[in-house]
Amino acid sequence: MNEITSSPYFGIVLSIFAFEVGIKINKKLKTPLANPLLIAILLVIAVLQVFRIPVANYNQGGAIITMFLAPATAALGISIYSQLELLKKNWLPIVVGTAVGAAVSMISVFVLCKIFKLDEVLIASLLPKSVTTPIAIEVSSQLGGLVPVTVAAVIITGIAGAIFAPLMIKIFHVKEPIAAGVAIGACSHAMGTTKALELGQVQGAMSGIAIGITGVMTVVYALFLS
Repeated sequence: MNEITSSPYFGIVLSIFAFEVGIKINKKLKTPLANPLLIAILLVIAVLQVFRIPVANYNQGGAIITMFLAPATAALGISIYSQLELLKKNWLPIVVGTAVGAAVSMISVFVLCKIFKLDEVLIASLLPKSVTTPIAIEVSSQLGGLVPVTVAAVIITGIAGAIFAPLMIKIFHVKEPIAAGVAIGACSHAMGTTKALELGQVQGAMSGIAIGITGVMTVVYALFLS
């Protein structure tokens, strides 16, 4: 059993299978709560726990999948390019919106951590929760945080954004697709952007550009905290 699970193919196959199950459940239930990525994560955890498979074994293949994270994020540039003229006309509100979004995210995390009396290491780990994983890891390391905690926070934030973004847009009556896209990208990075793309091409493109600007602003803000 250990020979099978320690193979890189095990982690890759398990991840793909779990995500495919998540997609089928999502299509069947047709609810944002049945997020394919969330379902896949829960299935992978269940398999590892039930069969007592070490996480290190799974990571033999999981690490290979992680290699595609940065290229997948960069691929969002295609949707941005398709809305280039719209981006040029609205560059100021987009930049200001993402800058404010990044600041609010970090300030809210800092304040809540202080209220709940978390130590400095956890605060540093949670501050970059709203940016894409590669940037979040670097910011967390720079501030002295714990990378595994940061990765978990980024994943939870992204899944929450993908699930609740459409609901929040309806509650606050956000009619402007540019505003909706910027808000989603600024608070829930690439995972939220997958949902923004479902809402429309404009929302997806604006969410994609918001990921990059929010990441840059977060790095800049982190310089004042290090």
